[in-house]
Amino acid sequence: MTLRELLDTGQPTVGGWCSIPSAFSAELMGRSGFDWVCIDTQHGLIGYDQMAVMLQALSITGTPTLVRVPWNTPENVMKALDAGAQGVIVPMINNADDARQVVETVKYPPLGTRSWGPIRASFGLPAYNSKSANASTLVIVMIETKDGVDNLDEILSVPGVDAVYVGPMDLALAHGIPPALDVKDPQHEELITRILEGCQQHDVVAGIHCDSVETVTRWWELGYRMCTLASDAGLMRAAATQALKAAAGHPLRAKPDIDEEPATPGPTSAGYA
Repeated sequence: MTLRELLDTGQPTVGGWCSIPSAFSAELMGRSGFDWVCIDTQHGLIGYDQMAVMLQALSITGTPTLVRVPWNTPENVMKALDAGAQGVIVPMINNADDARQVVETVKYPPLGTRSWGPIRASFGLPAYNSKSANASTLVIVMIETKDGVDNLDEILSVPGVDAVYVGPMDLALAHGIPPALDVKDPQHEELITRILEGCQQHDVVAGIHCDSVETVTRWWELGYRMCTLASDAGLMRAAATQALKAAAGHPLRAKPDIDEEPATPGPTSAGYA
């Protein structure tokens, strides 16, 4: 089942996030049972060559795969799709023109201006053609700026926008709110609710970056349908920390006789958004 088909069911979905430049970790994420996985080339440590082999690894698992591109440019979007992504998440969409540019870049003529060259996307798929690609590829725009919120209605009115993905951290920063994925600030929550309501009015799927089961279920219950649960880097760090803590608690382990410095805050379990 493609991600579009899954989203068309209306069921809430849970996604995994890849920030580590590794085909092996990508395959592990794909085999873990997520409804979809996103390769993050914006804030993840992943270049084009690494993204391409990660897409190959994920295709083995059958898990639908997205790519978050670093910026809204044709070369970023087209190369991700040509390499086999089922859709793109595009950051910092501020107005209808930005959204329209994404749609035009993702879709082949007559719906857009995408250049023909699916060097890997069509591999082993004799039925691949411009019409089938236009029907299956997903356009997901990020709302995370003040302009994006102010122009929400016109962005959602652009034909071809399939989903919105909220970046809570940048959304908070843009509005002078302390950034958080575990949203507690009333203004922050109001902004996230406002975006959801706009999506519902326009029949556009609403997605959001989360960092725990609690935040995922919170936004599911509100109406969000694409929620990221965790990243490869976050899961590795959490598991390592938990295992080390368990080992350090053993009575045979000598306890240091010095005051320990507090741990430096690191990335959330779902990466950055």
